[in-house]
Amino acid sequence: MRISPRTPWVAGLAVAALVLIPATASAGSQRTAAPRADAAATTTATSVDAYYAAAEGKTGAALKTALHDIIKNQSKVTYDGVWNALKVTDQDPANPNNVILVYSGRSQSKSTNGGGANDWNREHVWAKSHGDFGTATGPGTDLHHLRPEDVTVNSTRGNKDFDMGGSPVAEAPGSFTDSDSFEPRDAVKGDVARMLLYMAVRYDGGDGFADLEMNDKVNNGTAPLFGRISLLKQWNQQDPPDAFEQRRNQVIFDTFQHNRNPFIDHPEWVNSIW
Repeated sequence: MRISPRTPWVAGLAVAALVLIPATASAGSQRTAAPRADAAATTTATSVDAYYAAAEGKTGAALKTALHDIIKNQSKVTYDGVWNALKVTDQDPANPNNVILVYSGRSQSKSTNGGGANDWNREHVWAKSHGDFGTATGPGTDLHHLRPEDVTVNSTRGNKDFDMGGSPVAEAPGSFTDSDSFEPRDAVKGDVARMLLYMAVRYDGGDGFADLEMNDKVNNGTAPLFGRISLLKQWNQQDPPDAFEQRRNQVIFDTFQHNRNPFIDHPEWVNSIW
C-alpha cells in the first residue's frame, strides 16, 4: 500500500502499526482483535506526536535545529552489527527468510550477505566518502541510511550523487547511472531522498564528524555535501512513504537506534526546511 501525498501522515503511521500486529487465526478472532489494532494505531500516532513535541510549530532553520536535537539522542550500532540489523529492518514482508535490496528491488536470502559478486552488502546511501566518515560508529553505521544491495550494483553506484539519466544498471531494473550520478528506481526515489535529508539533519558537525549538508550539485567528491537537493525534494513528493519504509523506521526506533527519521513521519517538513 502506498500512501497518497494528500493522506495525513498519521494514517501512514496507522499502516505501520498494523503491519507490526500479528494476524489472528480465524475470522471471528480477527473481528475481536480489530479494536486492539485501532488502539495500537492511535497509541503509535500519539507517541510519535510526543516524540516531535519540541519541533511543533517551527519552520526553516529553527525546525532543522529542533529535529537535530531530537534525533541525535540515539543508540549506536557497530559496523559488524549492521549485518544482523539489516536482516530485520529490510526483511521481505512476503518471505521472512529474505531481505529486499534497495536499488535492485530483488528479494534475496538473508544468508547471502558478503563480498561475492551475487551477495548483498551494506550500501551507504549517503556515500561514506562524502564527509570522510568511513565505517566509524556514528554516520558510518547509522541504519537510517544503510540498506542491503547487490555487491555489483553497490560498486556501480559508488559514491555518486543522485540525479536523472544515464545507462541502465544491470541487476537494478529501473535504475540508471552515468559518470557522476546515479538514479534509483522509481519505487525508492523518495526513500533515498528522505535518508539523505535525515543525515543532513542528524550530523551537523558535532560527535566529531563533519557537518553533512545538501546542495544542488553532483561531483561533490569527498566534501560533506550531497546533491541534488532540488531533485530530491521532487522525489520526496513523487514517492511518499509506504508501509515498508514506515515499518523500517519503526523497527529502527523500537529495536536498534531508538531514534526516527522525521521525514518519513512528516514528509512535508522537507519543504519547510529546504
